[in-house]
Amino acid sequence: MPNNQSSQSIDANRNEDAMRLLWAPIRDRIQIAAKGGGQKRIDKEHAKGKKTARERLQLLFDEHSKPIEIGGLAGEGMYQEHGGCPAGGVVVQIGKILGRTVVAVANDATVKAGAWFPITGKKNLRAQEIAMENRIPIIYLVDSAGVFLPMQDEIFPDKEHFGRMFRNNAKMSAMGIPQIAAVMGSCVAGGAYLPIMSDEALIVEGTGSIFLAGSFLVRAAIGEDIDNETLGGADTHSTISGVTDYKCKNDDEALYTIRKLIGHQRTEANIAGFDQIKSLAPSGQGICSVLPSERNQPYETRNLITALVDADSFTEYKKEYGKTIITGYARIDGWSVGIVANQRKLVKSKTDGMQFGGVIYSDSADKSARFIMNCNQKGIPLVFLQDVTGFMVGSRSEHGGIIKDGAKMVNAVANSTVPKFTIIVGNSYGAGNYAMCGKAYDPRLIVAWPSAQLAVMGGEQAAKVLQQIELARLKKQGEKPNEAEQKKMFDAIESRYTEQTSPVYAAARLWVDAVIDPEETRHWISSGIEMASHAPLEAFRTGVIQT
Repeated sequence: MPNNQSSQSIDANRNEDAMRLLWAPIRDRIQIAAKGGGQKRIDKEHAKGKKTARERLQLLFDEHSKPIEIGGLAGEGMYQEHGGCPAGGVVVQIGKILGRTVVAVANDATVKAGAWFPITGKKNLRAQEIAMENRIPIIYLVDSAGVFLPMQDEIFPDKEHFGRMFRNNAKMSAMGIPQIAAVMGSCVAGGAYLPIMSDEALIVEGTGSIFLAGSFLVRAAIGEDIDNETLGGADTHSTISGVTDYKCKNDDEALYTIRKLIGHQRTEANIAGFDQIKSLAPSGQGICSVLPSERNQPYETRNLITALVDADSFTEYKKEYGKTIITGYARIDGWSVGIVANQRKLVKSKTDGMQFGGVIYSDSADKSARFIMNCNQKGIPLVFLQDVTGFMVGSRSEHGGIIKDGAKMVNAVANSTVPKFTIIVGNSYGAGNYAMCGKAYDPRLIVAWPSAQLAVMGGEQAAKVLQQIELARLKKQGEKPNEAEQKKMFDAIESRYTEQTSPVYAAARLWVDAVIDPEETRHWISSGIEMASHAPLEAFRTGVIQT
């Protein structure tokens, strides 16, 4: 027994070391992205009497609160031909002001003067989506030169482009969601509609300006010679146009005023009625030590659940049925939740014999659909722990109705009205991503661990398929690569494909909201449920389900 315990301890330490090694370079990339355009640009903003986006948010939120950041890796590795766009040129955080949960959007003027890249627009819309889904106030700290003109065709005219933001302004106003905009730098062209479409608008003297067209464009268009301050500065909009409601001397006063305004907002905490009791620390081993250091190795997912949920709170649902997915009720930070998690070890079914871990079979899909419906009936938020390779294939599964049972699960996930939170801890492949509440299924928050991979299929399998396609093409051209050339081709294909499956690649494109340290998982879920508690629950309907 002591030897066994020692072996388990060694394995746990090895697993934790492997997870930390995966997290360290991602953490470094997040920290670099957080510096925006770099220290020289930061110093330039300070010289103007302005604070950076992150400095503004730090003053905006309660001192001892712990905000979560959406899209900290947005734009990572993208737009290199234009000098890059760290963090998407905008900072989005969810935190507390005077104890009230809000989402704040702050343009980063150190990145191309806060200009909008395609990913900037996507990130802004994600912030508005969070505000609308959860009925929480949204604050805009505006400091932007407008659309990045070299890429205007990818940000201007389409449904999910720049203009959608102002449509959302109007929709949120109709929904009664508070919106406050502070113009702390440039606010130009179409973006000038943002402050006036918010409930209340502030402007900072000396640095804030609002106009549909700047002085140069005005001179070119109509021949009028006027400076920007007279055209659309703080005095102009506070005393002549009436566009802004509050004139502030500096950034500090503007942020202080926003905090006071939020203090006057009506607060409706937990109108959804989610159940919360006193929080207990998890009783299991450290969460970073659960996943094997080798990703193809099986592991007991119940150990992951035990490391995540409050001590002694897990009640498993249909334990002996549909064993490749574990379902059950638990508590996280005191909040009642429903857990849907892929089991990654080999299990034995009474009807199908041995079943591969990470694979969704008919019985596990059937069980999951029923459990998801139960949680909706009871008003319990759902937490999905993804480590899935897809649905089972082959004649036995097809004849057993895997498509029908899988569709049942997808239907339940799609129509679920309780808040859903998705944690990608390992594989997220193919239709398994969909059934386990991938981004397309509207989770309130979706995050990935450093160990995550998102793709249609695993790297090795995909590389083999892609290699066969390439070899067939070459054969038609009369070429026949030798064994060494084929291996080189395979390695190149696999490397390229694997890069596209990484969690950083996904986070850069906002397929996930963030890549997080596994130790932060409980905080993200708890913050998410508290945020979601401000929105009423809609009625749950599944539509047509094949049985």
